[in-house]
Amino acid sequence: MAARPTYLTDRLYDYLLATSLREPAVLARLREETAALPQAGMQIAPEQGQFMALLVALLGARRTLEVGTFTGYSALVVALALPAEGRVIACDVSQAFTAIARRYWAEAGVADKIDLRLAPAVETLNALLAEGAAGGFDFIFIDADKETYDTYYERGLELLRPGGLIAVDNVLWSGAVADESRQDEETRAIRALNAKVLRDRRVAISMVPIGDGLMLARKL
Repeated sequence: MAARPTYLTDRLYDYLLATSLREPAVLARLREETAALPQAGMQIAPEQGQFMALLVALLGARRTLEVGTFTGYSALVVALALPAEGRVIACDVSQAFTAIARRYWAEAGVADKIDLRLAPAVETLNALLAEGAAGGFDFIFIDADKETYDTYYERGLELLRPGGLIAVDNVLWSGAVADESRQDEETRAIRALNAKVLRDRRVAISMVPIGDGLMLARKL
């Protein structure tokens, strides 16, 4: 038995996908189109998307929120996992990237499940709180500008119901969080959030080494 995660060589990663990934064709096409973009590194891995869909199903989620939508893969994977009455509020600022997202959401037949809010995410989160949405969400995915992660996390906890789950992406940051020579603002922001969540007794946590690292925080 391994005492630490098995190192994923290219061969082993291909095996992992071949033996565990059940990716609908519409998601695969979206991922392929996104891979051709210069910003393709912002896309979550397909096995992470499948893992998030499983979490959403296990939660019995109905109302979900994501901060950072990009070309729409994460919103689509969640929407597909939701029941017919389920909804995703998706926050982003890019009309160009989310135009790609809208095409695939429509193709998948889930466009009516996804409420895209094109505005700075903090404004959207504050507006939801002002509307009385505190405690109304089952699942929240955070994958946007790293310098604002702490604010997204705090607003997310307010919006999350007890027993609900926040998933924060990129918490391993390609290994930079463990490299003390890396002192750029993004890396320091992720390190600070990781340290904060570890001490945060409002949540139960697990940091999962999937994709670029996924922090799971269940609101107590």
